[in-house]
Amino acid sequence: MSLPFNSAPTHICLLRLSAVGDVCHTLPVVRTIQTQWPETKITWIIGRLEASLIGDIPGVEFIIFDKSRGAAAYRAFRQKMKGRRFDALLHMQMSLRASLISLLVPTKIRLGFDRERAKDLQWLFTNHKIQHRPQQHVVDSFFCFAEALGIKEKTLTWDIPIPPEAQQFCEQQIADDGRRLLIISPCSSMSYRNWNVAGYAAVADYAVDRHNMQVIISGGPAAIEQQYGEAILQRCQHKPLNLVGKTNLKQLLALLDRATVVVAPDSGPAHMATAVRTPVIGLYATTNPDRARPYLSAEYVVNRYPNAIQQKHNKRIDELPWGTRVRDEGTMELITSNEVCAMLDKVLAQ
Repeated sequence: MSLPFNSAPTHICLLRLSAVGDVCHTLPVVRTIQTQWPETKITWIIGRLEASLIGDIPGVEFIIFDKSRGAAAYRAFRQKMKGRRFDALLHMQMSLRASLISLLVPTKIRLGFDRERAKDLQWLFTNHKIQHRPQQHVVDSFFCFAEALGIKEKTLTWDIPIPPEAQQFCEQQIADDGRRLLIISPCSSMSYRNWNVAGYAAVADYAVDRHNMQVIISGGPAAIEQQYGEAILQRCQHKPLNLVGKTNLKQLLALLDRATVVVAPDSGPAHMATAVRTPVIGLYATTNPDRARPYLSAEYVVNRYPNAIQQKHNKRIDELPWGTRVRDEGTMELITSNEVCAMLDKVLAQ
């Protein structure tokens, strides 16, 4: 067989280990393949944390690669690949670890990113490339993999299962009094993307004073996230519910599903909220929202990225490589609480 396929392949392998946001970006590609070729088997090689979010999706075999196990993880994976044969591998992660894993996948077709975008030498590990298209959102670049297989129509759905116990958790946390719910997820995995405590607290208080909303702060167990959550809580006049470090990914997804709106920087929770079609006020200064914003919330982005690029490089965005980041401390201070509150007004008015 060769690309594009003229008929449905028997078995496709997809390699995307991490991170949570990018796994959410990948899922519509899987849904697209399932819609076009319902008889095709799909195996997804994924990280342990990410599998806890989407590993119960019907019709997909998940193979967890636990990087914490070191060399033992590669040996275990090699064993799982024995006796298998795939029609194609979708190599959708640009990292040396992922490329080494890809060598253990038995297939003749190894589809990866185009040479212009294939970072970390990924192009050396693939023999087919997606079409180069400049200035794409990450989701659209992932859809190029489905297109290379021969699928023209996009299926923009996620449908991540939310188990009853996660729904029950929500019912225990959210007041059943008819108020709309704002979830603030203040932290990204990259600290330079984080906005400031004072700004988040100002937005939380505004949501209560102006719109009589419930406010929940969410986040993971990392020390910096717990520090953020506590600092925001202490600064607020109207104390929000602080659930930082107190949810697993399914519980967080259930909360995001019930939220009216989410405020977050470029982060996994922002893209999880998109997966349940909750509007996201994305806070962007260090990264380009046209490449990495919450996919369905373009109109709600607070965008100070052009200002950050001008301040850092004294150039326009189109004069620099696509996706250029500004990692300087204090860049997110370009965003003001007034801008975020105005965007909250806009979301609620609609």
